[in-house]
Amino acid sequence: MRLSLVALAVAMLAPASGVMAQTAPTWPDAAATDPVAVGWMVGSPPPPERRIRFEDLSFMRFPQIRWSFSHWRELLPTAEISRGDGPVSVLPVALRDDLNAVTFTPMGGDAPITWEQSLAENYTDGILVMHRGRIVYERYFGALTPHGQHIAHSVTKSFVGTAAAMLIAEGGLDRDARVDRYLPELADSAFADATVGQVLDMTTGLAYTEVYTDPNSDAFAFVRAGGMMPRPPGYDGPTTSYDYLKTVQKAGEHGQGFTYKSVNTEVAGWLVSRVSGKPLDEVLSERFWIPLGMERDAYIQVDSSGAGYAAGGLNLQLRDFARFCEMMRNGGRFNDRQVVPEAVVADIAAGGDPEAFKTGGYATLPGWSYHNQWWVSHNADGAYMARGVHGQACYVDPRAEMIIVRFASNPRAGNALIDPMSLPAYQAVADRLMAAPEH
Repeated sequence: MRLSLVALAVAMLAPASGVMAQTAPTWPDAAATDPVAVGWMVGSPPPPERRIRFEDLSFMRFPQIRWSFSHWRELLPTAEISRGDGPVSVLPVALRDDLNAVTFTPMGGDAPITWEQSLAENYTDGILVMHRGRIVYERYFGALTPHGQHIAHSVTKSFVGTAAAMLIAEGGLDRDARVDRYLPELADSAFADATVGQVLDMTTGLAYTEVYTDPNSDAFAFVRAGGMMPRPPGYDGPTTSYDYLKTVQKAGEHGQGFTYKSVNTEVAGWLVSRVSGKPLDEVLSERFWIPLGMERDAYIQVDSSGAGYAAGGLNLQLRDFARFCEMMRNGGRFNDRQVVPEAVVADIAAGGDPEAFKTGGYATLPGWSYHNQWWVSHNADGAYMARGVHGQACYVDPRAEMIIVRFASNPRAGNALIDPMSLPAYQAVADRLMAAPEH
């Protein structure tokens, strides 16, 4: 996956952080950047050198992200996603002591590494493995605690895509209909003649760039409109995400191939809200948080109009993340309820068109596809994923009867730089669980 929009700040700060250096930067390791040990935002008030703020973009500079990713709502406006008043669903626990020693060789590597070592290499903040419906591994690091919440970044897209797919299955949203049927506000934009399905699968033809080394890239205008970055003095552009979407123009034809552009998900989120007649936070609450019996309320970043940031604004607890991911593994069923129709989950897991996916240029994901805002491997295990910048992940392996959820604050923003360590690690744990299901 390319850099998420929230990583634009890293590019903006590149001269200070080394992101744009010609050679690969050398980052301090996980121990040296532990936010608790460093003391970010400690004190009343914290000393200037330990403060993290939105206004100066320090909240997206490494190593400050190791604190800010677990404290997002202290930096940006948010709306609550209520879990309701029902009982918390049970997550059975049967911890194993053999997974830390599982070994694998990273893509392009020549020496094995252990699962435990990989957690530090990926700057993991929290990770949980479930096998056959039981938690078999759970660890927390840095600023994240078992009861804390963490920014999910582009994993948010998969929650939104699943909600949209549910509306399609219910007949409230037509996958083959033009976007302007539901959003006449976009009649003069590139999205007007795109279908709902093309938006969900990101096969739209847009004159929109996400070039993070170019301050003039369209992506910067998008995040400024949504309030995700400070606006310069005299700014007179759009002041909401929806207003920005109206300005996006067409390039080429829709349906020609996959290109990852987060503005598609903002349209998807708008469609979900428009058809549901409810803001995104309420949709996520009613569709997922209440029926899944989540442990904690979640929250989503919002713009000045109150619209939820569909492309990457969800913040949630790790165990609740596991509940959602395990529900997907179980064909949409969890907490004694069919939360998502089984056919919707089966369609997501089946994936999209691998040929269309090739246009995205993902060297670490050969043979994969993208469908309804999910990444589908088409491997022998039938694995598929929700993926977020800096290492967020929900990894579903149906054959291994396993899910892995991870929060991280990796200085490497692009998943293409993280996949060589992460994907072989997930497969190694899956192989171990299949070889020794009881331990």
